[in-house]
Amino acid sequence: MDTLHTKIAGGSFVIEDLDADLLMTPEDFTEEQRMFAETTRQFIEGEILPRDEQIEKLDYELTVSLMRKAGELGLLGADVPEQFGGLGLDKVSSTLINEVLAGASSFALSVGAHVGIGTLPIVFFGTREQKNKYLPDLATGAKIAAYCLTEPTSGSDALGAKTTARLSEDGKHYILNGSKTFITNAGFADLFIVYAKVDGKHFSAFIVERDTPGFTVGPEEKKMGIKGSSTCPLFFEDARIPADHLLGEVGKGHKIAFNILNIGRFKLGAGCLGGAKEAIALASQYANTRTQFGKPLSSFPLIGQKLAEMNMITYVLESMVYRTSGLIDMILKHIDHTSPDAGAHSAKGISEYALECSINKVFASEALDFVADEGVQIHGGYGFIQEYKIERIYRDSRINRIFEGTNEINRLLVPGTLLKKALKGELPLMEKLQALQSELLQLVPGQTFEGALEQETHSLSMAKKIFLMIGGLAVQKYQANIEEEQEMLSHLADMMIQIYAMESALVRTKKMIGRVGETKARHAMQMTQVFVHEAFERIESIAKRSLAALESGDTLRTQLSILKKLARSVPVDTVRLKREIAARVIEGEKYTV
Repeated sequence: MDTLHTKIAGGSFVIEDLDADLLMTPEDFTEEQRMFAETTRQFIEGEILPRDEQIEKLDYELTVSLMRKAGELGLLGADVPEQFGGLGLDKVSSTLINEVLAGASSFALSVGAHVGIGTLPIVFFGTREQKNKYLPDLATGAKIAAYCLTEPTSGSDALGAKTTARLSEDGKHYILNGSKTFITNAGFADLFIVYAKVDGKHFSAFIVERDTPGFTVGPEEKKMGIKGSSTCPLFFEDARIPADHLLGEVGKGHKIAFNILNIGRFKLGAGCLGGAKEAIALASQYANTRTQFGKPLSSFPLIGQKLAEMNMITYVLESMVYRTSGLIDMILKHIDHTSPDAGAHSAKGISEYALECSINKVFASEALDFVADEGVQIHGGYGFIQEYKIERIYRDSRINRIFEGTNEINRLLVPGTLLKKALKGELPLMEKLQALQSELLQLVPGQTFEGALEQETHSLSMAKKIFLMIGGLAVQKYQANIEEEQEMLSHLADMMIQIYAMESALVRTKKMIGRVGETKARHAMQMTQVFVHEAFERIESIAKRSLAALESGDTLRTQLSILKKLARSVPVDTVRLKREIAARVIEGEKYTV
């Protein structure tokens, strides 16, 4: 989108309204972007699904050969710059590839770990020599990558790593000692991005080749799901890593680790989106063919309600994922990857939307869990049987709430990052809080709404005010100690997640109405109506719980009175709307917009 040249500050969505022209949506996909999606779909149908059972049995040789076929089609080089053997595609295209790949189950994870957290550290932070040496092979699948951060005693606490590195006396090697655990692709990877503390203090990143003396790969873990992907521990016993395999600078490994995790969180959201769409197709098709009491299962309103809610949350997730892809594309597209400053520019660009990446990760992983769970429920007893793929989607989905930083950690990061940006002067958050104080003392008059999605637009505006109200009170009460108030931070995060979701769907739908009219956008309008109303109710409920923790007595009653004015809305008939949404999903037997 040519309009995406304007920078939108990360986190600004809580204090500013989004210009529809600056929103990337699936309706904006170019023919070229759709072509990459179709190429990916054909590859999955032709190469992966016929071998699905064998892949699930963890056949290293097969997985690697299929990854190389994917590389031949360009599916591994989307994020690798052209000058280093890749396609250098925009982030929307690579997101679309990632979404479609989700239909490949465990194989999608093998590819995702390779192209994302495995390859991107070198793309963004490697020296020109490192890029020339490794990226062409990573883009074709001639070499497979793995990312090695987690240790037996440090998961979310990444900087608590115990693996050490010391420079040899001749300065030619770093000597690594320690271990890593839960490493995806470890069984067959050729390159490993490994984090260790130089002299036990300076957190740093290294490129480690598989045949390095002193480096060994442990046995496969027996996992609940994603069984067709390799997950092993790694061990380093005086492993000698050439000094020029240091990635970035000594002591700056956290910039690589955390920014790559941000991209990983965002890419995980795209994978969850693909999984949700597949679950909807499986569940709606089953509901149409399964007969109970002489009628198709899909004819029962409570089954229809499930399908409607599954489709609605997936529409919202899709809106969020592609909105975020547009933001990331906007800020990274002009980076010169041959420049010595590429790493610094990449880190700054990625970190700008760290907050949005965490929001995507939390919402997407929990949305897929909901959709997969309801899919199993619609299948009844058959949903518990491995012959039906919904059973695998259910098992495989669970890891997403743990991957790339647990959802609890990401919930703490969302408001924490917002406050840091405000304190640095990057967002006028405090000014907005002060302006709101006087506004809240005035009566919010009742309003009538007649135009399409006018009430929902008002609800979004009020949701932002409620968030600022609660956030202002929390900062005022806890001040610097707010970092210790994890429950309150989680409340603030949940409100921000709902606001980002509401706005993503609402602005997308309004943009759609502007293009095709209300009649053709009716389905999207109904889903947006229901979601915004239900999300607004969730925000009001969170706000009440927050106020109860922040205030008491007459002050609490006063604040609740203000909240009641802000949260005033006219309920909509969600029963009717969900029945109409369900009817279209049942008719189409797939995710429907």
